[in-house]
Amino acid sequence: MARNKHPEETVSLILDVAGRLFMEKGYEYTSIQDIIDNLGGLSKGAIYHHFRSKEEILIAVMDRMTEESNRMLGLIRDRSGISGKEKLKAIFKESVARPVQEDVFTTAPDLGNNPRLLYSLFKETMAVAAPDYIQPIIEEGIADGSISADHPRELAELIILVANIWMNPMIFGDSVDRTCGKISVFRQMMAGFGLDIVDDEIMERMRELAVTYQKNR
Repeated sequence: MARNKHPEETVSLILDVAGRLFMEKGYEYTSIQDIIDNLGGLSKGAIYHHFRSKEEILIAVMDRMTEESNRMLGLIRDRSGISGKEKLKAIFKESVARPVQEDVFTTAPDLGNNPRLLYSLFKETMAVAAPDYIQPIIEEGIADGSISADHPRELAELIILVANIWMNPMIFGDSVDRTCGKISVFRQMMAGFGLDIVDDEIMERMRELAVTYQKNR
């Protein structure tokens, strides 16, 4: 395969291949040579023209994975005409309904054995998703009276940490029953804050994703 004349297509191909290998083999067990071997003829020089290291590729892969999610979060955060509480519910509903979730759970990456990927997910959750998207929605809910909370920053971190990390079967390898149990506890916890944002539809969708993950492990 000749070198792609369009740099953006070359970068996209590298990230496609690297992302798949990171998920399947683990970041630590994927070498630059592994990536090259799956590029259909592109050279090592094509990689190093765009990325200085495997770590830079990982950062770009994670940035691309979170870009769509953050775009969705931003649209809901900035939506007018609904309360902060309604925005939180919309985030959970749309997050689990996105078609990309089916692809991720079908790939069934074991994030527990991918410490670099897991750290990247954790960092994105705590450094970006919580303060930039969830906290402003909680503060809006406090202002409009739909949410009662004394510590919006801490509540935002708690919600996103539990949802993205603790409930994620790809990190702990949880069974379907264990995953559903965690979701039930999360639902009860949110109700305790006066946030009935996890409904039966969300519960069922999460169960379906957990089943998909277990089938493809």
